[in-house]
Amino acid sequence: MARILIIEDNPTNMELMSYLLTAFGHTPLTAFDGESGVRMAREQRPDLILCDVYLPKLDGYGVVAALKGDAELRAIPVLAATALAMVGDRERLLEAGFDGYLAKPIEPEQFVDQLAPFLPQR
Repeated sequence: MARILIIEDNPTNMELMSYLLTAFGHTPLTAFDGESGVRMAREQRPDLILCDVYLPKLDGYGVVAALKGDAELRAIPVLAATALAMVGDRERLLEAGFDGYLAKPIEPEQFVDQLAPFLPQR
């Protein structure tokens, strides 16, 4: 199954996403701030990255810019996981380089299915 990096500073959200990924056979990798998330992406080369937008040290926009600016990492899909829900937010996230968007709060029944289109086919 897939190795999925979660970059999230909220421990409750991190725990829920990690639990759901593990329950469906995936391997969650975790980082609690943007800088360590970018570092972990470089070290671990995950199949998919879920990234909060509002993070300490380096926000989600900085994370996606660093990842997409790195030739070795730019092919890894990066999904924004955020509560941003205003008109135009989704478009701004996609324009910034995110490959997709997951709304918070996470819906446990749909979470893993929402990731499927971004995961490598095995």
